[in-house]
Parts: sequence; C-alpha cells; structure tokens
Amino acid sequence: MKHDMTQGSIAKALTAFTVPLILSGVFQQLFNWVDAFIVGNVEGELALAGIGAVTSTYSMFVMVIVGFTSGLSVLAAQRFGMGRTEELKYILALFSLILGGIFLAVCGLGTVFVEEILVLLDTPKDIFQNAENYLRIMFAGIPFLAVYNTCCAVLRGLGDSRAPFSSVLVCSVINVALDLVFVAQLRQGTAGAAIATVLSQIAMTVYVVCYAVRRYPMLRIASLRELLLRRTLGEGARFGLPPAIQSGTTSFGNILLQRFMNGFGDQTVAAITTAYRVDTVLLLPIINFGSGVATMVAQNAGAGQPERARQALKTGAGMIAGVSLLLTFLIVLAGERLIAMFGLTPESVRIGQAFFVRIGSFYVVYGLAMAVRGYLEGLGDMVFSGMVGIAALLVRIAASYALAGLFGRMVIAYAEAISWLVLLGLYLLRCWWRSRLGPDR
Repeated sequence: MKHDMTQGSIAKALTAFTVPLILSGVFQQLFNWVDAFIVGNVEGELALAGIGAVTSTYSMFVMVIVGFTSGLSVLAAQRFGMGRTEELKYILALFSLILGGIFLAVCGLGTVFVEEILVLLDTPKDIFQNAENYLRIMFAGIPFLAVYNTCCAVLRGLGDSRAPFSSVLVCSVINVALDLVFVAQLRQGTAGAAIATVLSQIAMTVYVVCYAVRRYPMLRIASLRELLLRRTLGEGARFGLPPAIQSGTTSFGNILLQRFMNGFGDQTVAAITTAYRVDTVLLLPIINFGSGVATMVAQNAGAGQPERARQALKTGAGMIAGVSLLLTFLIVLAGERLIAMFGLTPESVRIGQAFFVRIGSFYVVYGLAMAVRGYLEGLGDMVFSGMVGIAALLVRIAASYALAGLFGRMVIAYAEAISWLVLLGLYLLRCWWRSRLGPDR
C-alpha cells in the first residue's frame, strides 16, 4: 500500500516505513549468515574463511546496484510527492532493463576471470579453492539482484516497504532449505552454499516483480516503444550515478582492505569477516532509518514542505541515536556468543570480540552520519554525498596502513571508526552551508 509521508506524525511514519526495511535487511543478511553458519559447522573454518575472503569482491557489485537504486528511490519519492506517479513505471521498466543487462555482461566476465581476481586479492592457498567455488557461482545471481533492487527502489518511493520484506522472508526460508540440501546433505561445500543463495535470489526477484505489477497497475508498461519515448534515463542517471560511483569506489576500497587483512593470516580473516557479518546485521536499523529519513525528506521536498523535511532530520537523528546506543550495548555484551555460533576456534572468537568492542563504541557516530546523509540525499544532494563517501574511504585506507604498526590487526576497526568521524563532520558542514544559502538550496 502507498504511504504518504507528507502528513501526520513524523516519528510514527518513520517507524512504520523503516521497521519492514530493517526486517527485510535482516533476512537478506540471513542469506549470508545461513551460508556461513552451515558451511562453518559442516565444512570447517577454512571453508568459512574461503567465503569471507571473497565477500568484499562480491559486495562491490551488489553495492554499486544498491547505490544506484537508492538514488532511484529518492527520484521516485520526489515524483510521488509532486503527484507525478505516472512516471514511476518508466523508472522501473527502463532501469530494470539497463541494470540487468549491464550486470549480466559484467558478471559473465567476472566468472571467466575468477582465478585472476583471487590471485590479485592475495588469497591464502589453504582457502583458494573454497573461495573460487563460491565466487564463480555467486556471480550468476547479481543480474537478478539488479532487477530486484530497482523494483524495491520504486516501491520504497511509493512508501511501500512491506513488499520487499515479504519477498525476502519467503526466499530466506527457501535459502535455508536449499543450504541444508546442498551443503549438509549433498556436501557440496562452498559451491553448494552459493547455489542455494543464487536460486533463492532468483525466486525473490520473481516474487517482488510480480507483486509490483499486480499491486500497482500504474507500474505496468504498455510497450517497449512507449518506454523508449520517455526521457527517464537522464533523470535516473543524475540521481543514481553519484551514489553508485560512491558505493562502487567504497567497495573497491574494501577489496584493497580485504587484501590488507588477508596479510594477517587465515585466523584473522575468519574472525574479522565473521565479525563483519554480525556487524552488518546490527547496522541495518541505522542504515534503514537513514533510508527512511531520505524517503520522507524526498516526499516532502517534492510536495514543497521544507520545514517538515528539516523536522524529519531532527526526529530521525534522535531515533537513530537511541537505536545506536542500544546496539553498542548489545554487541559488547553478546558479540562473543554470536561469533562462536559460526564454528570458529576460541582464539578466532576472541579476535572477533576485540573487534566488536572497538567498532561498537562508534555506532552513534555512524548513526548520526546516516541521518544527515539521508536528509541531504532526500533533497537531491547526491553528488556531494558520493564525494564524501569516497573521501571517507580514502581516509580509512590511509589510516589502515599508517596505523597498522600501532594497533596491529585491530587497526581494521580503528580505521573504520575514523572514517565515520570524517563522514559525520563533512555532512554537518554541508548542512550548515546549505542553511546559509537559504531553505530552497
């Protein structure tokens, strides 16, 4: 159902919109958790490290998609606020075709050059085969994720965050069942985990596309000729390319950092990549509240209500700060038990817990940064947001290498925390500058 966020209680609207997004994200991450949990307990720590060693490479493609479609979501929300809902079907159809086609070609090439990619990553020999088996198959699911995220972006612009949640919920159940078959019963190792995930992603994509075109007749395109006559490409690129470039650059930087981390050995790779799986899930409420702020700000900016857009930032920042503090306490108290679930050795668990204590202390900083980012992106300030993300990445890479001698393997946590401080500082400076230019700038 469409949800108009230009009226009523801001806190209630943010909560109603964000909670399904959080649950959707949790179940999406469950894909990776189930793979890791079953592989780690059935095949052992080396197989788990093999999956972890290629996570940053796979995530680079996914994050480019997520970045681009986050821009499309803002565009769709602004058009909804303006009452120009007839344009949404062109956004959905055109960019499903474009992104799906691009990533089909790109990931086809990735499949061919998997071994070369792993060599460039300095992947340890003990986990090389596991990593190769996993990544080669995972590439096949990325084009489907491009279509899925495009569809979800338009639905979020309409204020519908429940459909992505229901699709992920159903497909997470499918993923669990297939993991048990391919990994636990057929003993296909990391390849089996990848097969289960890709099949689940395909099912998830089919589900959400069918839902969108059946639930919202306005999203149905009459003909390809009608699509080609629209001037949607330029607007979509203007909103989508800056966050896509930022996400892609950040993910490429994560690959460099993965190579940096691989230098600390198999045990650190297993410990930190597993800790990041837990950390990624815990950060979902923060990230999705930021998306909620962006959608609300975009709808209200489109409707000509700048004061309500600013109030959405204040309310959202307060809510995110409270959630961030709760997550800090949770990860410090329960992080060790969560890591131990994945079948790691006691020493690896201790490494992961040490990482949690350090990174969790900065969750509030990250949360406030996501709130301000959501506000700026909701206003359409996509280019600056992308530039700040790239700047924070450069700081993170520089800090990792510069401070490694001082902090050892824990530099991974400290460098990320420093990059969060940079994010928050630059976003706040941008808000201050916009306020000096006037309410409409």
